[in-house]
Amino acid sequence: MPTILIIEDNVDFRETLKEMLELEGYDVVEAPDGRAGINMYRNNPVGLVITDIIMPEVDGIEAIMELRQDYPDVKIITISGGGRTFPDPELFLSAAEELGSIQSFMKPLDRVAFMAVVREALPLSGD
Repeated sequence: MPTILIIEDNVDFRETLKEMLELEGYDVVEAPDGRAGINMYRNNPVGLVITDIIMPEVDGIEAIMELRQDYPDVKIITISGGGRTFPDPELFLSAAEELGSIQSFMKPLDRVAFMAVVREALPLSGD
């Protein structure tokens, strides 16, 4: 079964994403911030990384840059809802795509569009 790494500091949102992806047939591993996510990927590369942008420790932009530098073929999808300090997530999502994210989504997610991109990036066997 294909595995996806979710890097997201919001526990509730991370769990919701995990459940949604597992229902579709994916294995999911989780990290609460960019530093933990980078370390998890280094120890066990997965088929797809889904990362938030605004996080403590290492943010999503830094995580994308580091992962793409060390693993140029890594597939990354970014998500963001902004934050108190940075209320416009579109700026970060555009930057993420320039750095190599295959697609970016604003929170709340459009589930149908999001899952279509996930399936294209990491097909389930038999798809």
